[in-house]
Amino acid sequence: MFTGIVKGLGTVTAIEDREALRVLKLDVADLVPEPKIGGSVAVNGVCLTIANIDGAVLTFEIMLETLKRSTFEYLKVGEKVGIETPLRLGDELGGHIVQGHVDGTAQILEREQVGENTRMRFWVSGKLGQQILPKGSVALDGVSLTVCDPVVYPHEQQAGTGPKTYSFDVWLLPLTLKRTTLGHKIVGEKVNIEIDYWVKIVSTLK
Repeated sequence: MFTGIVKGLGTVTAIEDREALRVLKLDVADLVPEPKIGGSVAVNGVCLTIANIDGAVLTFEIMLETLKRSTFEYLKVGEKVGIETPLRLGDELGGHIVQGHVDGTAQILEREQVGENTRMRFWVSGKLGQQILPKGSVALDGVSLTVCDPVVYPHEQQAGTGPKTYSFDVWLLPLTLKRTTLGHKIVGEKVNIEIDYWVKIVSTLK
């Protein structure tokens, strides 16, 4: 369990593709102070299991299902990734409950600087968009954020056919941009998205 408060950025040092499996090595510096084989780390919002430890370099094995649902398919050596360690009993819940089970990806439509703040607009399709609520929480690359008005239904660039798409805005502080991958993202790139756990529960009851 995580809270969406990313501790900082690690660096991809190596990628090895095997049959239906990707092996990922990350230099996490001091962001994971007590790593243990079998322990969990959220990488860009995805809960991964530590398979090997070599100093500050941690190895993770990523299964095919995770590759299909996340941006890990597009990772490159040298790329920065957001790191968060699991919530411990007694820790402050600073963001919102994040499982590390991403629901898919969201693409950046717009990025606008407003004073020292940054507005980013994302789009998603189908069921994901229906579960994003104004003033609700969402995790983007593992970062706990509040969805700001307007939430556009449907997305204004939607064609007349095909699945519905939806767009939404978030606002980012300078500290968030500095500590997370969102500071490195440009229009057109994709990020991992996890819908608020409680919203998913309610939606299944409808």
